[in-house]
Amino acid sequence: MKNHLVVALAYDQLCTFEFGCTVELFALQRPELGVDWYRFAVCAAERGKIRAAGGISVEAPYDLSLLDEADTIVIPGWRDADEVPPPELLARLRAAYVRGARLCSICSGVFVLAAAGILDGKSVTTHWRYADKLAKRFPALQVHSNALYVDEEQIITSAGSAAGLDMLLHLVRKDHGARIANLVAQRLVVPPHREGGQAQFVPRPLPVDEHARLAKLMDWVRANPTLPHTLQTMAQKAAMSTRTLQRQFKETTGMAPGAWLIRERVAIAKELLESPHTPLLRVAELAGFGSEESLRHHFRRIVAVSPGHYRRQFADMAQEVAARSPL
Repeated sequence: MKNHLVVALAYDQLCTFEFGCTVELFALQRPELGVDWYRFAVCAAERGKIRAAGGISVEAPYDLSLLDEADTIVIPGWRDADEVPPPELLARLRAAYVRGARLCSICSGVFVLAAAGILDGKSVTTHWRYADKLAKRFPALQVHSNALYVDEEQIITSAGSAAGLDMLLHLVRKDHGARIANLVAQRLVVPPHREGGQAQFVPRPLPVDEHARLAKLMDWVRANPTLPHTLQTMAQKAAMSTRTLQRQFKETTGMAPGAWLIRERVAIAKELLESPHTPLLRVAELAGFGSEESLRHHFRRIVAVSPGHYRRQFADMAQEVAARSPL
C-alpha cells in the first residue's frame, strides 16, 4: 500500500456527505497507526465552479488527468441519475479500469460507472430509491437493491449516505487488515464492521423495547464468542421466542441469527490471525469455532481464502504495526 493514491471525484452539485466521508477516511494523516497510509487528492469532473449541497463551493486542484495516476478512484454520488456524465470522465474511468485501478462508488455514483460500460455482468448496489432505475437502464447489471455494499474485487459499489462509510472501512480492512480498520472506526465512533449484505433499511421499525433487547443480545454475544450459542440460548437471553428473534434478526441485519453469529466469529478470527503468534487451534477456540476444521470451513466460505492465506497476507504488516505503533 506504499504511496497508494486515492482520488475522489468532485463535480457541480457535489453530494457533500458522501464526499466528506471519503475525505475523512483517506485525507486525514494517521501516523499513530504505524502503516503507510493513503495519499489523497481531489479532481474536478469538469471545468467551472463546483457547488456542493449546503450552499458551499469546492475548488478541486486537479483535472481529470489525475485519474490516470490513481490506484483507487471514489465517485461520491452523482448529481443526477438521469444525466449522462461527461465523455472525458467516462473515457478516463474506462482506461483506469483497464489498467487495474480500483473503482468505488457511493449511492448514485454507480450510474457513472455503469455509463462507462465497466459494470456489465457484475453485481452492484446503490441507494434503494435508485435500484429499479439502475436495473431498468442497465439490464446487464445484477442489482442488489438492499445490500449495503457489493465487493467485486476491482469494483466496489455502496448504497447511500452512511453505507458509504461501511464500504470505505471495508476498503481499509482489505488493504490494512481488521485491526487497523477497527482503530479507524473507533476514531470515527462508528461500528467497526457491517457486512455488505446487511439490509439497507428495516421495513418495519422494531418497538423500542425489542430493539434494545436485540442490541444488548448482539453486544453480549460479541463479548462472549466462546459460549455455545444456539437459537434457543440467544432467544432465552433476549427474553424472546425463537420465532420473534429470527424475525428481528432478519429485519435488522438481513441474516438469520446463526448466519450472523458465524460472521461475527469470522470477524474475530480475522483480527486474531493478523498476529503470527496465536496458534490456529487457539484462534478457533477464541473465536468460538471449537475446532480448526470448523474455522477453516466457515472462514473459506465467507472470506474466500484459507485462514493460513489470510495470516500470511497480514502477519508481516501486523508485526510492523505492533513495532511502530504506541497503541
